Amino acid sequence: MMSLPLLFAIVIVVLYLANSLNILKEYERGVIFRLGRVKQAAAGPGLIWIFRPLDQIVRVSLRQEAMEVPPQDVITRDNVTLKVNAVITLRVVDPTKAVIEVANYIYQTSQFAQTTLRSVLGEVDLDGLLAHREALNIRIQTIIDGHTAPFGVKVVSVEVKQVDMPESMLRAMAKQAEAERERRAKIIHAEGEFNAAAKLVEAAQLMATQPMTLQLRYLQTLTEIGVEKNTTIVFPLPMELMNLFNKTMTPDPALEKKV
Repeated sequence: MMSLPLLFAIVIVVLYLANSLNILKEYERGVIFRLGRVKQAAAGPGLIWIFRPLDQIVRVSLRQEAMEVPPQDVITRDNVTLKVNAVITLRVVDPTKAVIEVANYIYQTSQFAQTTLRSVLGEVDLDGLLAHREALNIRIQTIIDGHTAPFGVKVVSVEVKQVDMPESMLRAMAKQAEAERERRAKIIHAEGEFNAAAKLVEAAQLMATQPMTLQLRYLQTLTEIGVEKNTTIVFPLPMELMNLFNKTMTPDPALEKKV
């Protein structure tokens, strides 16, 4: 039968090994310190053994992380006060730097994002902010990525999430949009009138060169009028026909003298 001291020693060894063995997942890396110095950088994934209490391990995730920037008060170049927030996607590319170069890379990146968001958006006017948001996102991403590169963090993307404008500015933009729609409607109407007038001029020129077309137009008009009941029709006659009729009805003076 196993003695009690031996059994106690085996239990201590098992507990020590269980505490010294670390399993790092595929998306994790471990930075191992021995007596305060980096012994092994970016260990893992898999089974990692460390010699406690001399060794310590710090786990770092390599997965992308989404971080929301709190709403910031921004004054644009045309003196419009806005509240703007954004979403930043980042990931650790150098676990050793992310551990030893900065105390909290998430907090550090958030502070850089807030100051960069205010400074970049303050350099453009409101129309530029609304119309060129994609270009502003890329510019903000480049600036923040330059700040985070020294501690091993890569900013993957930056997206301006929401732009809150004052109520007075929203009403002014609605009036501007309505005025723009009215302007376009008037332009389209004027273009239609111009095209119709041009076609009428062409038709008048054609009728002037071909008198028969005018008579055909008269007949077409009579057909359209005759569709309605109880309609009085005024039929136009050419002046040549009226002159011939007058000559026929007027008596000849020579015949009157003979009579």
